[in-house]
Amino acid sequence: MFYSYPMLHIPDGFLSTIVAVIGWVIAIVVIGIALSKTRGQLGEKQIPLMGVLAAFIFAAQALNFPVAGGTSGHMLGATLAAVIMGPWAAVLIMTSVIGLQALLFQDGGLIVLGFNIVNMGIIGAFIGHLTFQMIRRVMGEGRTSLIVAGAVGAWVSVILGAVATAIELGVSGTSPLNIALPAMAGVHALIGIGEALITVGALVFISRTRPDLLKTGETAPGKTSAAWIGVGLAIALALTMISPLASPAPDGLERVAEDAGFLDAAQSAPYEILPNYTVPFIQDGTLTTIAAVALGTLAVFGIAYSIGRLNSRKVTS
Repeated sequence: MFYSYPMLHIPDGFLSTIVAVIGWVIAIVVIGIALSKTRGQLGEKQIPLMGVLAAFIFAAQALNFPVAGGTSGHMLGATLAAVIMGPWAAVLIMTSVIGLQALLFQDGGLIVLGFNIVNMGIIGAFIGHLTFQMIRRVMGEGRTSLIVAGAVGAWVSVILGAVATAIELGVSGTSPLNIALPAMAGVHALIGIGEALITVGALVFISRTRPDLLKTGETAPGKTSAAWIGVGLAIALALTMISPLASPAPDGLERVAEDAGFLDAAQSAPYEILPNYTVPFIQDGTLTTIAAVALGTLAVFGIAYSIGRLNSRKVTS
């Protein structure tokens, strides 16, 4: 069974109204720029790849892994998306994932959705991508530099997302910054190790099977194939089958909120569709989790694919 507020998904009630509004403004502006920036990048072969990455990240986020102190974590995925597609396309991919989680699964608040997109999607994509590119320039294009750059980029993206969340909690008056900042940074330093390992594993797999996808610079990759897209989607759906094995321990933000005494500030969603990654009419605990995660995986594939398709039409119209 999943708990309510995994990773850096802030629930409603943790941020003040003015801070939440600022988050929405930042997210809308950056998403608008991302749509503009990717219009010249996305072609017929890149659009399905957006869907596959969104599906893989969504499914991978359902697999919470245990870390020290009775806490768990899961993949964020922004660095992986940014390395393959570039940071602007990664923002759109992460927005699809985070938005679906909030709207369909009540995972993270609606009022605070703007800063959830900023913390996990925007900061994660740009910081992870920048770190990755800087290390690759220094170390070169070999396998070792790929591993080091992917690991450090992924780890840093998690830490800075956690730091941003702590600052937002502090400004909102939810938790003093001198408490929230070290607590969030400390627990997510451990979670970031898991992020680094998963990201490196994915990058090494891609480097062996489709190395052209990693030669992108600032733009989206130039070559994909229907077969590779099918394999990627199949891997994402395969991950849904083991989602019931996810650790039930509280994740980083929930653990900090519980320890710092502000967990009760969380507000429940105003509605429920597939709450806590379950399908209401499926009673079996294992099947309901698999079904919910599989539905989400397919849905986010469709959303990210549609965003890419609609955005590309503006170029040719």
